[in-house]
Amino acid sequence: MAKKAPRRTAERIAAVTLELFNRFGEPNVSTTMISSELSISPGNLYYHFPSKDALVNHLFDQYEGAMLGLLDAAGDVQDIEDAWFFLHSLFEQVWNHRFLYRDLNNLLSGNRHLEKHFHEVLERKTHALRMMLESLAAAGLMAIDPDSVETLSASMAVMVTYWLSYEYVRDPRRAMEPESAGVALSRGARHVLALLSPYLSSAELRAHLNALSAAYSETAAS
Repeated sequence: MAKKAPRRTAERIAAVTLELFNRFGEPNVSTTMISSELSISPGNLYYHFPSKDALVNHLFDQYEGAMLGLLDAAGDVQDIEDAWFFLHSLFEQVWNHRFLYRDLNNLLSGNRHLEKHFHEVLERKTHALRMMLESLAAAGLMAIDPDSVETLSASMAVMVTYWLSYEYVRDPRRAMEPESAGVALSRGARHVLALLSPYLSSAELRAHLNALSAAYSETAAS
């Protein structure tokens, strides 16, 4: 059997950098640390990525492509299960590039590429959540007026965007570690979905939402 070709150096650099950024935070990871982790020279690193910002931008572009592809599916949400899956998938994308959210304000203040594009992702995220709410209302699952749709979609976007910051403040030593992923994602999705509860059109739907949240929480904790 033919051996698999080794990953290109640029791909290895990006993968290891993402792992280090996610675990320790972008400000705490230097290019020297990255090249040491990869056992390559700093010159080799700079050949592929001439600056740390170039690495950040490359990783953000990966995140942006994955997130926008997911947001395009918001109109397919037809019921509470779909809404849960969609929101959990949003949190998975956030988790995969959690360094962006952990150090968001710092990154935006010093990187023009992120300043422009993260704003666009936020707008698309809010629009996708609005589409989800409108789809649930059209299916008769929610009783909500247009003004409340605008307010609720913005509130949900804020919670998705800053949930990991909340998790980090609660437990700075462990919140960003890989083993925390299941609980963090489930808890975030559960709290965002809880915002829907007052608008659901029946007590049965609210009970179903609570049962769904409890079931996913138990799975994540096990």
